[in-house]
Amino acid sequence: MNIYPIHTEADYNTALNRIEEIFDAKPGTPEGDELEILGILVDEFEKRHFPIDAPNPVEAVKFRMEQLGLSQSDLAQLVGSRSRASEILSGKRTMSLRIIRLLNRKLSIPAEVLIQQEEPVT
Repeated sequence: MNIYPIHTEADYNTALNRIEEIFDAKPGTPEGDELEILGILVDEFEKRHFPIDAPNPVEAVKFRMEQLGLSQSDLAQLVGSRSRASEILSGKRTMSLRIIRLLNRKLSIPAEVLIQQEEPVT
């Protein structure tokens, strides 16, 4: 088992190929340990070189509503009015801290996603 840091794309591809070779290794075996270590190294390389941006807050709300089978009327009941729900979903209204907390609690949308708001569409 020769494991090296992943510094380049070639190192990354080599690690991925090795992971594929030993993917079914049993935990606690030398190959299982190698698989675990390579997985950690690949994960760290991907975080540095292929970061995934958090979703747009409005899109996150729409996506979560779709997952839960909620309508705009359901959102209106949560946020207090149909017009407020419409303005939030169209991006014409930024979400207040109260709304962010409410959507975080009731729809389980991470607060980190909701607070990264853009300026409202005018």
